Amino acid sequence: MLQLTKRFPQKRAFITGAGSGLGLCLCKELAADGWTIGMSDINGVALEKAATEIKQLGGNPLTYGLDVSDKDAYRIVSEKFLSEVGGIDLLVNNAGVGDGGYVEEYGLDNWDWLLSINLHGVIYGNVLFIPQFKKQKSGAIINIASAAAFTSLPRMAAYNVSKAGVRSLSETMSAELHSHGVQVTCVMPTFFKTKVMQSARGNQDEVEMSKMIFATSQLTPERVAAYVLKKAGKGRFHVILPADAKFMFFMKRFFPSLLLRIFRLGEKKKETVRKRLTERFAQADKKGKVDHDYLNEVFEKKR
Repeated sequence: MLQLTKRFPQKRAFITGAGSGLGLCLCKELAADGWTIGMSDINGVALEKAATEIKQLGGNPLTYGLDVSDKDAYRIVSEKFLSEVGGIDLLVNNAGVGDGGYVEEYGLDNWDWLLSINLHGVIYGNVLFIPQFKKQKSGAIINIASAAAFTSLPRMAAYNVSKAGVRSLSETMSAELHSHGVQVTCVMPTFFKTKVMQSARGNQDEVEMSKMIFATSQLTPERVAAYVLKKAGKGRFHVILPADAKFMFFMKRFFPSLLLRIFRLGEKKKETVRKRLTERFAQADKKGKVDHDYLNEVFEKKR
């Protein structure tokens, strides 16, 4: 049994981006303990398929088609969920998109699009549900950020900004909500196999780089979901994984200038980095460690 289940016996959760990837894996973990889960996603077909799976695993799914960047729609959905369930014990702001490109080349419309989902969507979820948490004087909020919140790699500006914003928001909320009995957790993993790049609009070369990074990652959404809920159950604020993310967090905290110099050097030698990544991808593919079904589903339209 999850520690969160012991702490919140009414077992009421609301999760965005629940139709696939990390969101679905979080739902599966909660379903095993019989949680009632408000599952929202912009992809209605994927959402209904996911809900069927969650019900089979012992959960009680309630589905809501939702674009988290639409604050009016989000308000309607949040009110409907609270009305149907009577409260909320766990909110997971998970929905997001990934993309890449140089600051000035990414396009202002693309900046607006990415920030509206990754940052504004998280803001909306928290603003709409916090009054209920305060009223109850209990609950937990998990905001899914990324190691990008503190690493700020080049050619990822919009994504970096959005995730740094989620981290800053989470820190502020943690201070504001602690006295109300509400816990906040900020999750910051490195790349793992999800559909976050499926809607990417940026530079094709950056999408190809991302494809190779995701394809060779050993971190799975199942592992992330289990780890996140375990740490959140213990009241942890920062949840960082895997080991390389923890190392970068250490570097950013104690040697920020050195880390910046490393990133500058990496950008200067970007073609060498790209070549090594391509070689690594080819070696993994040769060993049968590349999931081509996943790559076709997520990146096919980018080729």
